[in-house]
Amino acid sequence: MTTEETPLLADPAPLEHEAVYRRFSPAQKKWIVALVSFCGLIPLFVSGSFVPSIPEIAKDLNSTGEVISLAVSLSVLVNAFGCLLWATYSAFYGRRPIYLLSLLCQCAGSLGVASSRSVPELLALRVLQAFGSSSGLSIGIAVIGDIYKLEERGTASGIFFGCVLLGPALAPVAGGFAAEYYSWRIMQLSLLVSGLAVFTAVALFLPETSHPGTRGVEKHQVGKPRWVWLNPFKSLALLRSPNVTLVALAGGLTLLTDYAMLVPVAYTMGKRYNIDNAAIIGALFIPSGLGNLMGAPIAGKLSDMVVVRMRRRRGGVWVPEDRLRITLIGASVMAPLSVLLSGIFITYVDGTLGIVLNLIAFFINGLGVDFILSPAAAYAVDILHSRSAEVSAATMATRGLIIASCTSLILPMINTYGVLTTYTITACLGWIGCLLLWSVIAYGDRMRAFADIGYSTVRDN
Repeated sequence: MTTEETPLLADPAPLEHEAVYRRFSPAQKKWIVALVSFCGLIPLFVSGSFVPSIPEIAKDLNSTGEVISLAVSLSVLVNAFGCLLWATYSAFYGRRPIYLLSLLCQCAGSLGVASSRSVPELLALRVLQAFGSSSGLSIGIAVIGDIYKLEERGTASGIFFGCVLLGPALAPVAGGFAAEYYSWRIMQLSLLVSGLAVFTAVALFLPETSHPGTRGVEKHQVGKPRWVWLNPFKSLALLRSPNVTLVALAGGLTLLTDYAMLVPVAYTMGKRYNIDNAAIIGALFIPSGLGNLMGAPIAGKLSDMVVVRMRRRRGGVWVPEDRLRITLIGASVMAPLSVLLSGIFITYVDGTLGIVLNLIAFFINGLGVDFILSPAAAYAVDILHSRSAEVSAATMATRGLIIASCTSLILPMINTYGVLTTYTITACLGWIGCLLLWSVIAYGDRMRAFADIGYSTVRDN
């Protein structure tokens, strides 16, 4: 049985495998992080710029907000399964070629959405757009695992998420402004141009970061390269691990608090406080995005500090679940309490005071969600370093299923039961996520022994 005293977790003298992390200079690593952050920013712009445009799109296509909101759920669902495919192929062919292929799909989808003339056409092309953009986060986390060692990974993941999560702050503003003063289609064309720009930068400047000799193509092919069909759902087998599954479920339940507040904002805060300008609706997202922007690097750095301190306290013994201790701050207080308070404010507080209090709740929620997601992403890479892209994708797919299945119900629930009841239920789900994280922290060693899926040790991390 694997326990906290397992000798394999003890820190030996200088680790030879750490030489692989010295392939790139510190300056090169920063440039690589910047490039993959732009790739990770695109899916959040794809989703974030769409939400404040929903009322305008509904009018343009002679539909309703509830129907157009299905595009959000559909894109989240496609994103969840798309990241599985891209992650599987990135482990086989490498990170760089899969980035290029996925970006081309995103560009084609953005062009299609911009030219959509009916709801079915819009939904179909949103699928292609979301599928193409879905590589950004899972492969980005894998690249971080490729170039940074254990004690630096949390900080690097935090910087990555901090840059990526500029999306929730900027995308709704851009989408709302375009929808209000020009056309929602302009934003989709902007996503096409952005995708082409990032594609060019990746093609010219991103090196292959996969560790030498680890790609499947290096072992499989002899002579002329050819396409190999892979099973993208193979990554889901990693969910046999209670550690992976429970952390993924906890992330999904706490992220749901964010979606519950932001997706229906035009029909909650907008309706309650008589805000019908799409640009202003988009600006309401800024506090949440700022919370994301601040929370990710802070949580990542703190998680590294906790790992180093606890390892030193144990005399060099590394326990992966130490990194998750910092998540309890966001999961127990910030994420669930903020959505509950937002429901109270929208229901009972009028005028400017109500708007200000809700914006504060948005900021706290953005901060709290990243106190969970950033350390959890680094933890997944820690325990399965050799399959970092796949475990990240399996985690994101699980979260995506939760979000996709629930976001389509949020607006109907609000219309039927009211904001406060809906947000109270969401907060309770967030607290269940906190309990799941606590169980992994408390019993993670036993859970790892329950299903051995090839966990990493300190010697190969």
